Amino acid sequence: EVQLVESGGGLVQPGGSLRLSCAASGFTVSSYTMSWVRQAPGKGLEWVSVINGGGTVRSYADFVKGRFAISRDSTKNMLYLQLNNLKAEDTAMYYCANEDVRRSRTWPHDYNFRGQGTQVTVSS
Repeated sequence: EVQLVESGGGLVQPGGSLRLSCAASGFTVSSYTMSWVRQAPGKGLEWVSVINGGGTVRSYADFVKGRFAISRDSTKNMLYLQLNNLKAEDTAMYYCANEDVRRSRTWPHDYNFRGQGTQVTVSS
């Protein structure tokens, strides 16, 4: 059974950093394109970043370019998202997915996540 468990969120001041983790089981992260997505309070889903199975191609939404970095560790079967220079508008629940969500027919309005997400709150 495919499972994704997000962790690493928390309360951080503007300008601070966090590293989000996504523990995968039931499949190998190096065989899949993986995504990070977020949902701010009262707003819809936003695609944040994607990394291909080989780890050679990374892409970011314009609003996080230069601040966030996606990576994966095949030996641990983990996906990560390093969040730097956080802003109040980055406050959201963050989810990982084992596909490029933008290519899903259910994206974004009916997309269902396997994990519970991890909450990031940026506030002074």
